[in-house]
Amino acid sequence: MTKPLDGIRIIDFTHVQAGPACTQLLAWYGADVIKVERPGSGDVTRSQLRDIPGADALYFTMLNGNKRSLTLDTKTQEGKEVLEKMIKTSDVMVENFGPGALDRMGFSWARIQELNPKMIMASVKGFSDGHSYEDLKVYENVAQCAGGAASTTGFWDGPPTVSAAALGDSNTGMHLAIGILTALMQRQKTGKGQKVSCSMQDAVLNLCRVKLRDQQRLDRIGYLEEYPQYPHGTFSDVVPRGGNAGGGGQPGWVLKCKGWETDPNAYIYFTIQGHAWEPITRAIGKPEWATDPAYMTAEARQDKIFDIFATIEAWLKDKTKYEAVDILRKFDIPCAPVFSMKELAASPDLRKSGSIVEVDHKVRGKYLTIGSPIKFSDLEIEVGPSPVLGEHTDEVLTDLGYSSDDIAKLHAAKAV
Repeated sequence: MTKPLDGIRIIDFTHVQAGPACTQLLAWYGADVIKVERPGSGDVTRSQLRDIPGADALYFTMLNGNKRSLTLDTKTQEGKEVLEKMIKTSDVMVENFGPGALDRMGFSWARIQELNPKMIMASVKGFSDGHSYEDLKVYENVAQCAGGAASTTGFWDGPPTVSAAALGDSNTGMHLAIGILTALMQRQKTGKGQKVSCSMQDAVLNLCRVKLRDQQRLDRIGYLEEYPQYPHGTFSDVVPRGGNAGGGGQPGWVLKCKGWETDPNAYIYFTIQGHAWEPITRAIGKPEWATDPAYMTAEARQDKIFDIFATIEAWLKDKTKYEAVDILRKFDIPCAPVFSMKELAASPDLRKSGSIVEVDHKVRGKYLTIGSPIKFSDLEIEVGPSPVLGEHTDEVLTDLGYSSDDIAKLHAAKAV
């Protein structure tokens, strides 16, 4: 089957997570992604947190499937010449080097445009160009703090908390992939390449827009009615941490189910939506609350919200999280089990949908990885294994027009 990005060649100069997440997504959709790595070592995540001696770590394999690996030393003249040929014949270069690294390598944006005016240069940054922190090195949790997520996550009597979700890394990669696809569409109209960038701070902030909404509401009226602090608590002049409260204005909380004493994930998330209040009262055996003025409206319930959650939790105490959700779903009540990663890894639903796939790697054997979160009606996503270091070096060089003798010389010069 022809893939949407067939014929698009991408030079992948990225490492760790944000950049590789971006380029892997594009590889799934048909782009020829050539991962350029340092001879002998490659991406640092190949050896980080290894679980099998001598095999690429899962950190690497789960972010670099469907790519080709080329080892290249761009410090040598021969290596620079190879990169020049790649730039002339490629569509996109993706990088997450530190500021000025490509310039020092001899490949400034002006030089890249000279070699290929149609090139799209995509960059992952910690902070946007011109930001007062643009020279600051940024990792996942740093980005979550810089983008506003940490300050609004956790409980009000504790410190800012980072999320296990890769809001800084993979999220930035997804945003950059959208930018690359947009630039490719624009190139079809203009014939010109351009620079595309996404900062980790900006990508996190984009996912925190409801908190920016709340800051403006707080500035105007001095309180946030859907937060647990209202009406009995106090508000400062910044958006507070709301525990497990919902961000959309519908009260929600994580509630204990049967077995919580020994199972750290024996919980469900339960949301009280206005239109679902009457079914909720029937589901939990409190039908009188449906017509009681003290409970009938969201405003009336807010000062008793934790008493209500306590009543629901008492109803849950003899039900597993699965039993509880099976009952509640019949009443059309928004809820879900708190799934552990072990449960998700074994989920037949996620295997069937291709959201989790098993891949066979030539060194480490079978492993689980994430499949495409985006589903298509007329496109089948084939998730392949990650390449071993330099696996496709000779193949890529041949594609670039190098003869077998030329390739031998490059190896002898230790350029590849």
